[in-house]
Amino acid sequence: GCSGGGTQPVPVPVPVPPQVSAAPAPSNRPPQGSGPPTSGGGSANPQRCTAAELSVSVGAADPGAGSVVRPLVFTNTGSRTCELRGFPGVSYVAGADGHQVGPAAEMSGERGDEVAISPRGTAVAQLQLVNVQNFEAAVCMPTSVRGLRVYAPGETAAVFVPMDGTGCAGRPPGPQLTVRTVTAR
Repeated sequence: GCSGGGTQPVPVPVPVPPQVSAAPAPSNRPPQGSGPPTSGGGSANPQRCTAAELSVSVGAADPGAGSVVRPLVFTNTGSRTCELRGFPGVSYVAGADGHQVGPAAEMSGERGDEVAISPRGTAVAQLQLVNVQNFEAAVCMPTSVRGLRVYAPGETAAVFVPMDGTGCAGRPPGPQLTVRTVTAR
């Protein structure tokens, strides 16, 4: 949870070369509740967006007590309208091999409706990043990270998002990352 005054927000990320593999780690499965796409009912009946037709970035931070909230921005780089529905899978990664650091993001809130994304359009999922200095160091085991591994809802291929920071290699008493469902921008 949040602790009282004196905590610093997570440092502003600095882009790093995308050398981390985007291959999924065996311990990082796609999020539950993202399931296969359902018929959108629209005249075009868009299909689920795939990792190959999405780029993912992290928007500006909205600092809070002991954490920051940043939008994960999904941009449709494909040539067709596609849909996202549910929670993205998100975890910290480190090292040249892109190994996962600590637990993946916990889901927060209800799963939303399908969000149609036209070519060059965007959708967002709010990501809360806890300042891991709030956790006891012996339990957290603070570790430098190079970025995030992000799975679009229902997708098994990941996208690497460069973002320097610090994550917990251990199991902190609360979530280090919390993600909400994808919504229209």
